[in-house]
Amino acid sequence: MAHPTQPPHVVVHAPALDGSRRVTAGEETLGVATHLDDVVEILRLADLDTIEVEESDLIEWQGGGPDDWPGLSEHHEQPGTG
Repeated sequence: MAHPTQPPHVVVHAPALDGSRRVTAGEETLGVATHLDDVVEILRLADLDTIEVEESDLIEWQGGGPDDWPGLSEHHEQPGTG
């Protein structure tokens, strides 16, 4: 049983083929992120927003760090394309 004052170990899994990354805490899937901001929001919704996403030892980044979102650059806003 986890201690109430100890946050769960969070894992941001390696990117899937579409570049998205699953976010889990223990055995529970918290959500799927396509950007670092998504990880922040997923943790906020899970009441884990006290974790510093980019620097915390409580988050294990698999398959790349917080800046690694392969294949998703074309999904962000591209000004002047329209």
